[in-house]
Amino acid sequence: KFKEDAWTRPGGGGGISRVLQDGAVFEKAGVNISVVYGVMPPEAYRAAKAAADDQKPGPVPFFAAGISSVLHPKNPFAPTLHFNYRYFETDAPKDTPGAPRQWWFGGGTDLTPAYIFEEDVKHFHSHRGERRGLGGIFFDDLNDYDQEMLLSFATECANSVVPAYIPIIEKRKDTPFNESQKAWQQLRRGRYVEFNLVYDRGTTFGLKTGGRIESILVSLPLSARWEYDHKPEEGSEEWKLLDACINPKEWI
Repeated sequence: KFKEDAWTRPGGGGGISRVLQDGAVFEKAGVNISVVYGVMPPEAYRAAKAAADDQKPGPVPFFAAGISSVLHPKNPFAPTLHFNYRYFETDAPKDTPGAPRQWWFGGGTDLTPAYIFEEDVKHFHSHRGERRGLGGIFFDDLNDYDQEMLLSFATECANSVVPAYIPIIEKRKDTPFNESQKAWQQLRRGRYVEFNLVYDRGTTFGLKTGGRIESILVSLPLSARWEYDHKPEEGSEEWKLLDACINPKEWI
């Protein structure tokens, strides 16, 4: 059963977080909806906007609305899914007086398996039309079309998540697995945590703007594992996954 938290942000706005832990199918699953506004520091501006380059604006008023989710299944043969779709508005940086208010859409959906099933990845991609690594669509700073058109595009991407993902879960959730395969899933979850905390711009933006920590970190798995200098045996199923992560391919 999902636990629901409605929260308010001291600087302005709020949201709703729903989280499931230790379910029958998902070890951890979270969904966040937020509408926040206020003033963000320069480092948050650079985290929020991919094309911020070397600009160093002062504190910038902003408005942001988004939905995000991460689903971590129990079964190591069922992949983790992440998606996030968002809309931003900010005032122009202080060194560009008279410039119009800036706005943009961003988002993405990606599949993170511990084991590769090519038919699953191809099914996932068939709902997308774009590829990134094992599976995903990603876009940011999208503002070169009409707002309603881009909203429709982001909505269509979000609506594709269920038909792209749930059939894979139905197929893999009851697949038998052993302790070694579960340990590999935990190692890959450890890598997921590293990427999320070190590189994810959404995490950085949330922390820099005083966001709700529980909601920001809801994307982390319930459990993970780190082993020193772990290397899977070449040719193994685990090695095939790692090779695909290092050397992305066209799946469809």
